[in-house]
Amino acid sequence: MSLVRAARPGQFIVGAFLATILTGTLLLMLPVARTGAPGWESFSGIAPYDPPSFGPSFGQGAPLSVALFTATSATSVTGLIVVDTATYWSGFGQAVLLVLMQIGGLGTMTIAALVAIVIARRLGLHQRTLTAAATGELHLGDVRSVIVRIAILAVLAELIAAAVMATRFLLIGQEPTTAVFHAVFLAISAFNNAGFAPFTDSLISYAADPAIILPISALIITGGLGFPVLVELRRRFRSPHRYSLNTRIVLVGTTLLLGGGWLAMAVMEWRNPATLGTHPVGTKLLMAWFSSVSPRTAGFNSVDIAGQYDVTWLVTDLLMFVGGGPAGTAGGIKVTTALVIAFIVVTEIRGERAVNALGRRLSRSVHRQALTVAALSALAVLIVTMGLMALTPANLDRALFEAISAFATVGLSTGITPSLPGSAQLLLIVLMFIGRLGPVTVAAALALSRRKKLYEYPKDRPLIG
Repeated sequence: MSLVRAARPGQFIVGAFLATILTGTLLLMLPVARTGAPGWESFSGIAPYDPPSFGPSFGQGAPLSVALFTATSATSVTGLIVVDTATYWSGFGQAVLLVLMQIGGLGTMTIAALVAIVIARRLGLHQRTLTAAATGELHLGDVRSVIVRIAILAVLAELIAAAVMATRFLLIGQEPTTAVFHAVFLAISAFNNAGFAPFTDSLISYAADPAIILPISALIITGGLGFPVLVELRRRFRSPHRYSLNTRIVLVGTTLLLGGGWLAMAVMEWRNPATLGTHPVGTKLLMAWFSSVSPRTAGFNSVDIAGQYDVTWLVTDLLMFVGGGPAGTAGGIKVTTALVIAFIVVTEIRGERAVNALGRRLSRSVHRQALTVAALSALAVLIVTMGLMALTPANLDRALFEAISAFATVGLSTGITPSLPGSAQLLLIVLMFIGRLGPVTVAAALALSRRKKLYEYPKDRPLIG
């Protein structure tokens, strides 16, 4: 049996993801990938730490530190940057980022399955198993049709939004080629919840332009729902009573978080002169809306994050940590995990035995999975936050924000990431990797063996709380 077939799906997915990052790193290190312009001018208002620089470079190409961080950020669809995307990377470099974002968003296994379908017009059992694990599909027989539907949905959504934005860019005076490139770049980045923008200030210059902000918002939400939800909505759009529990939880949770985040952002930043305070009411509402959408988990910003109040950072931390729907382009612990834990808490408070959610009873294995994901995620964020505080002068607010943004593959930043030392950037690289694949997947892939116990210990009950 070959090594590929012997490996568990989790190990193979981790390996394929790592191979994609390494390939992207090598491509971004080529001299043709960069313009030679300065990489970054900090706008955070804080003094930089030691400029990050480690590893070799190919002639005038990007150094290993920059290429590795950027490739990891693009493949994990995070959007954190250490150099200015608009001025540092050439057309070739930005094209590499587009490909990495599309692969990272749809998933390495999904892309591989698409290639196999196009070339061989079929999928083997092993590839169906790997692709099902990556996309959250439960029935192996449906994997081929699911992959095709995912690809069609992604391309259609990106093309429609790109057409709207390209038209708008043309109307405000951009050259046709530039307008189309900017629109396509933003569409791919938004649907894949990547957060990379072809502009130095992200989307701050377009904060008051609904023709740009709303299509991007729609793409972020659509990609963040998760592929299983998108496929089911396509199949049963007119029969909501037939929606699975996963789809119901994702739709309810997404609506609550978007609405609650919008209200919280508007209330807290309404009079802040550094963000919403100086704008008219309509623009304030649009900017507050986008500040609620982007943390789940795109990473674009239409306001200066460094200018927000500390309490707004905390709300953004919560939105980022939860993220979007499972088996999609979003990061975080996922809406389903957060709501399942909420249902468990409510059930325990009420003194009930069975955990019920939206008319269904949750199995005990789901309880354990949700608690495990949340606990491992919180632990990963905590360790990296402590590491950032130990390695840099960053305070708790900034270190926690950057760590959650990296783990949840969001890409929002208070402005400190570009000036972090190499050791701190390596911590964020590892966290982006774990966050995109999921802590449980990574932990399972690293496990040396899985042995099923043939015995059980006697039950006992320690005191809790």
